[in-house]
Amino acid sequence: MCGIFAYIGKSTAGAEFVLDGLRKLEYRGYDSWGVACRTKNGIEIIKEVGRIPEQVSVPSTTIAIGHTRWATHGGVTKENAHPHHSSPISVVHNGIIENYVALQEKYSISKISETDSEVLAHIIAIHFKSTNDLKEAVVMTVNEVVGTFGLVVMHEDIQEIFVARRGSPLVIGIGDGEYFVASDVPAFLKHTREVIYLNDDECASLNGYLKIFSLKSGKLLSPEIKHITWDVTRAEKDGYPHFMLKEIHEQPRAILDTLQGRILDNKPHLPELDDLNLESVERIIILACGTSWHAALVGEFLLEGLARIPVEVEYASEFRYRQPLISPNTLVIAISQSGETADTLAALNEAKSLGAPVLSICNVVDSTIPRASDCTLYTRAGPEIGVASTKAFMTQVIALYLLTAKFIELRKSLPKEKIKELLLDLMILPKQLDFVLDDDSQIKELAKKYMHASNALFLGRGIQFPIALEGALKLKEVSYIHAEGYPAAEMKHGPIALIDENMPVIVIAAKDELTYEKVLGNIQEVKARKGQVIAIATEGSVRPKLLADHVIEIPFTRYSLSSLLAVVPLQLFAYHVALLRGCDVDKPRNLAKSVTVE
Repeated sequence: MCGIFAYIGKSTAGAEFVLDGLRKLEYRGYDSWGVACRTKNGIEIIKEVGRIPEQVSVPSTTIAIGHTRWATHGGVTKENAHPHHSSPISVVHNGIIENYVALQEKYSISKISETDSEVLAHIIAIHFKSTNDLKEAVVMTVNEVVGTFGLVVMHEDIQEIFVARRGSPLVIGIGDGEYFVASDVPAFLKHTREVIYLNDDECASLNGYLKIFSLKSGKLLSPEIKHITWDVTRAEKDGYPHFMLKEIHEQPRAILDTLQGRILDNKPHLPELDDLNLESVERIIILACGTSWHAALVGEFLLEGLARIPVEVEYASEFRYRQPLISPNTLVIAISQSGETADTLAALNEAKSLGAPVLSICNVVDSTIPRASDCTLYTRAGPEIGVASTKAFMTQVIALYLLTAKFIELRKSLPKEKIKELLLDLMILPKQLDFVLDDDSQIKELAKKYMHASNALFLGRGIQFPIALEGALKLKEVSYIHAEGYPAAEMKHGPIALIDENMPVIVIAAKDELTYEKVLGNIQEVKARKGQVIAIATEGSVRPKLLADHVIEIPFTRYSLSSLLAVVPLQLFAYHVALLRGCDVDKPRNLAKSVTVE
């Protein structure tokens, strides 16, 4: 996985443009970086391990390609960093070439690096020498490849960039006499808002003009040019010290944006789903990974508990490998923030091949997963740059809540007045979140107290169990403290052995009619073993204060929405602990924002 950026045009600051774009893409991968510049003396390559420095000396050039790497094949070394070169060809590549060993043997390639990507440079160079045609050389090469690629190719003597895509995202920005190629739109948004999203098995030639072809047929294509409407400042920190903190505080606004136009006359209004026959749905399978999987678990509680539809939540990475059964009238829902998650896309395609209609819930407009789906419910969270997802999770649950309301209406599982109440409570949620976000001084103090913990346990029951999982994941991701989320009742089936006076146990104890008394009992069990309890409790609740060591209060809301209030203190706790431990909050080690390889 990586970030790709390339420039070709009339400006001699092409290399600076590439470096600036790569810095904006470091959230996709950041263990090493490199840039290749075409100069009068050939291609000059600069690459190093680590982050891109603020000051880098690069030559003047009107054509350059660059890459920030997240290692898959080979360790983190300068030799393994991209671009890779085999005279006269330089390449940057995102994806995995599964048959690179066979290709290396076929063409008797002696590699310098340990990467699979390097073979592409060698094979393109070999084919170019026989064809003297860059397009033909690239097409011949990628049609031998088994695997995935987002590929950018440059020739040392030709004023041209050639790009190709299969399974890894690439988007082309169209400027005034210039073109930009990137893995994601924010990288070049300050230069242009006119973009073309490459589809799988498409390639493009950029050399003063743009031509897009089918890799399979060679046919010239007429792509649709999209105009990016969101504000570039949404991809900036806007005065916050970190993207993660900014995005936590953006959640009330993100909810309002996701709800806009989707509640009319106290009813759910989702015209995006008109092409789906929702009335016939008898079963739902939700596919997701990571944080999106936790959102899916919340959705399972909502859809089964309120709309009375059987729901199964699947790890997208495992779905294809167990011969899934897709019955008639099964709806598959794929959830992904980026819309490029490789495992989720593969699972989605498997579901489609089995005849299932697919609805995606996604944040990035026109990304691959929405384009592969029958319908998409966009979350409108805006760009999320911090690797640890916060506002994307929040808006994914909001989208699932709206979908639940729609199914309740269709199936008449609750009275109309009840639907109205559900939606009214949803609409006041942003103001309740403002209350939670207004003062995090208590959470900062708790972070100071527990920043040196080696382990942490997160407990929740019912709809709060996925929030325990999400809280544990956030702490793991950004602070590197080992943390586990469990259903509170499962504590007695193993994890209770870990509890001692050094173990912080975070318990979600929001007041409700279903699980409250049981959760209080779990707190007592922890305290009997000298565990340190932090309770997330409903404002004004007395008993958690009598039992727990610390209580963080959240406003009262209905059971089905309480999880969205409870998750915010856990996000803030993870953030402040990581900050105190000196961790890079926005770019945790070994992680990337968009997991584009399986």
